[in-house]
Amino acid sequence: MNEIWQTITNLVDAQQIIHQGGFYLILFVVFAETGLFFGFFLPGDYLLFLAGLFVATGKIDTDITTMVIGLILAAIAGNYVGYYFGYKTGPLLFKKEDSFFFKKKYIRMAEEYYNKQGSFALIMGRFVPIVRTFAPIIAGVVKLPLKRFTFYNIIGAVLWITSLTLLGYFLGIKFEKQINEYLSYIIIGIIVIASFPLIWSYLKSKSI
Repeated sequence: MNEIWQTITNLVDAQQIIHQGGFYLILFVVFAETGLFFGFFLPGDYLLFLAGLFVATGKIDTDITTMVIGLILAAIAGNYVGYYFGYKTGPLLFKKEDSFFFKKKYIRMAEEYYNKQGSFALIMGRFVPIVRTFAPIIAGVVKLPLKRFTFYNIIGAVLWITSLTLLGYFLGIKFEKQINEYLSYIIIGIIVIASFPLIWSYLKSKSI
């Protein structure tokens, strides 16, 4: 049991993902979080930030261009998988029983966000935990035209990946000597910032 718990803990720990799996595991995590309904718990935002940071400080043996392009392709591919899944399952998804890896409340949350934002949710939803996992599934459920989905999918992936990964990269370049000393504080800050849209949406829904 302890070994299983340790495996799960490492899976949601961005630093462990980077140290143990490197470039290809980072790509898989981004793909899973944006395309597989059980990937909602993965650390997308601060994983991207740390990926850029660790490229800058030489902790990952990959250049920043390869990292960014690979991440963009993984994020685009992930959303296509989510869209296809939603397109094929349709309303049946809302009748699926809750399990450890699936919660209907997350589908409802993404549906509400999608209804408010429309197709634009596929761009802004990239920056909202849980929503970025389920928004493409909802787009498939409502049968959003594939060409329109493709446009928002690509734009959202490019903005999400480049903003967070390059932020980490350029901070790493500028403050390479001080970065190790303040890394824990930086990670906490990124987690708080990344969680704010989700917390805000939750509080807003409670006030209605």
